[in-house]
Amino acid sequence: MKDLLKETKAETAILVGLIYKEQTEEKLDEYLDELEFLAKTAGATVLKKFKQKLQSPDKRYFVGSGKLEEIKEYVDFKGVDLVIFDDDLTPTQTFNIEKELEVKIVDRSFLILDIFARRAQTAQAKTQVELAQMQYLLPRLKGLWTHLERQRGGIGMRGPGEKEIETDRRIVNRTISNLKAKLVSIDKQNQTRRKNRHQMIRVALVGYTNVGKSTLMNLMSKSEVFAENKLFATLDTTVRKVVFDNTPFLLSDTVGFIRKLPHSLIESFKSTLDEVIDSDILLHVVDFAHPQAEDHVAVVKKTLQELNAHDKPTIMVFNKVDLFEERYFDKFLKEETKNEIITEVKQRWNELAEGPTIYISATQRTNIEAFREKLIKLVQEMYEKRYPYQKRHF
Repeated sequence: MKDLLKETKAETAILVGLIYKEQTEEKLDEYLDELEFLAKTAGATVLKKFKQKLQSPDKRYFVGSGKLEEIKEYVDFKGVDLVIFDDDLTPTQTFNIEKELEVKIVDRSFLILDIFARRAQTAQAKTQVELAQMQYLLPRLKGLWTHLERQRGGIGMRGPGEKEIETDRRIVNRTISNLKAKLVSIDKQNQTRRKNRHQMIRVALVGYTNVGKSTLMNLMSKSEVFAENKLFATLDTTVRKVVFDNTPFLLSDTVGFIRKLPHSLIESFKSTLDEVIDSDILLHVVDFAHPQAEDHVAVVKKTLQELNAHDKPTIMVFNKVDLFEERYFDKFLKEETKNEIITEVKQRWNELAEGPTIYISATQRTNIEAFREKLIKLVQEMYEKRYPYQKRHF
């Protein structure tokens, strides 16, 4: 599948979302803000957001015909390149909308897949992304061929088109089987590698995307893991040996989670998340200053439950405490009042966390020593539990 957004000129885009029974306007605003961040990460410039309240998505156009006409007028007036929908579209909806608007139509899953394709570096990540892309493409083959028939003319195209669809479907199915086999082979190699490290305690960084996991990884391991203020800056799992107070352990940085993550992507990346499944301790990193932090925590916990990794010893690491004051306090607020508010927020999180918590800033190195002490104490307890009758030497 070709890259959706080219590296040359930034494409202009509009975002479209629905307010319905399961999704309030407040929730939709959060999702569209995140969708805008995704679009920017992919290289697009967002011009406008369109919202509509419906009982359920329209089967033909996702939005109502009147709203679609409003979108078309804006697209034509501004010369918009791309229309991005916050929810997944059916192949029929994609075809119908593209026919009316005559621009590229993309849903949230396709946008995430495109970003993943750009970010993948290792053979494993590239294979996982390609598998997810093929699984996304398979049910949409007919729509793609119908689109080509419309472009090239309908006479004499129907029969060959159907044959081509079946041929392409077989090719895609075969490719999916080959990619799955390749992933199994890669995973076996990774399992062998993990077995060689099994005697050491393993700590995994988990969390919502863009909460600062890679920055914290760099700080703890003194390595240069790629970190950037974009969604999914890290796709490939990175493992480093770390030594605190003469106690070694393995630290891994994993792909960030996100709301409405495509199911095919979750399935494809389960082998990458083996580092989470096989870990002894989890460091659940949270953006303390993010307005939707509570929702982010819920998404991560749900994903961990799906991976059956939710009952591991976990430290909740609230990162970016330095940004909290910048985002929520003005310069005229008294210091005493600031401290009271921050204390109340921390107390609330301590009650919700159901385990040990720590508040840090990885970029400013705030409270890092206390964090290290809390972590190393837990690591040493794990060693004593695993090897109760002998002292390990590494």
